[in-house]
Amino acid sequence: MTVRATVPAPTAGWTVPAPSFAHLARLTDDTGLFEHARHATVRREHGYCTDDVARGLVVASREPDPSAEVMRLAERYLAFLAHAQNAHGAFHNRLGFNRTWTDQPGLGDWWGRALWGLGTAAARYPVPWIRQEALLAFTRGASRRAVAPRAMAFAALGAAELLRADPGNEPAAALLADAATTIGPPDPDPRWPWPQQQLTYANAALAEAVIVAGDLLDNPPALAAGLRMLKWLLDIQTSDGHLSVLPSAGWQRDTPRLRHDQQPIEVAALADACATAATITGGQIWYAAVRQSIAWFLGDNDGGQVMWDPATGGGYDGLTPHGPNLNQGAESTLALISTLQHRATVTVFNNEGPK
Repeated sequence: MTVRATVPAPTAGWTVPAPSFAHLARLTDDTGLFEHARHATVRREHGYCTDDVARGLVVASREPDPSAEVMRLAERYLAFLAHAQNAHGAFHNRLGFNRTWTDQPGLGDWWGRALWGLGTAAARYPVPWIRQEALLAFTRGASRRAVAPRAMAFAALGAAELLRADPGNEPAAALLADAATTIGPPDPDPRWPWPQQQLTYANAALAEAVIVAGDLLDNPPALAAGLRMLKWLLDIQTSDGHLSVLPSAGWQRDTPRLRHDQQPIEVAALADACATAATITGGQIWYAAVRQSIAWFLGDNDGGQVMWDPATGGGYDGLTPHGPNLNQGAESTLALISTLQHRATVTVFNNEGPK
């Protein structure tokens, strides 16, 4: 279902709302995080997935002063990931509402995101027992290697979190180095400076993985390569001063680019990567990009559409030619929360201004 209700684009004085965990709590039961919703109503028949639970643990662990509700969410997400992991470090991805796994453990994107969530919790979470349990599961999973660049990129983000907290963590360092190798160097062609011939989803996560590998492993060429990749992604996804992110269909090199449907996950990945680049380099272009990412959810996008529901705290599932898809599933809500968690970065940009 879609609706078209044009709103004014954010101005210089707009206020960034604090992220709300209300809808995430609505989507969560005593087992895990439900994947889909019809509007704001949970669709239990679609069950749970490790992909979303892992991202839930990421955002819960990022909260500097988590409420009791957020702490309960983190505990449930950690328990889900521990249950999903087998003795060899692989993870199941899909659990039915009947609490039965519908797949075999593997090393797909969900493995990478599980390590992202576990690494973030092990590095940041304020409760010691959660940090310890997360580190145990991360270390077991970090002994494995995926073939897919995206899976390795997501895992690298968790490894980077751990290395910032514990620079001597060898499993995390080895995983981060291998991830950068798996992603590969950008193409030397300035028209397509990307390691692959197609852009698909969460593209900025690959650039961010290369950036953090270059920074934390003292590899300046890798850092420069990752920043070049991210700058290009930002350039091709900016239109008239606002973000116009790649659609769910992606973009194959040397083919026409589509404009819809745009997914919140692309905006969240850009916000994360640009916030990381801002922290490492201090470049104002990255601060401004984080501001644009937040503004996308607030209505500064191709359709002039607000992409979340303040009444529920949920994020809309996509921007279509006819307006937002009003379903508020886990992925889009997590993307909203994740992006709004960078509001302090916007404060830096507003205080210092573009340079």
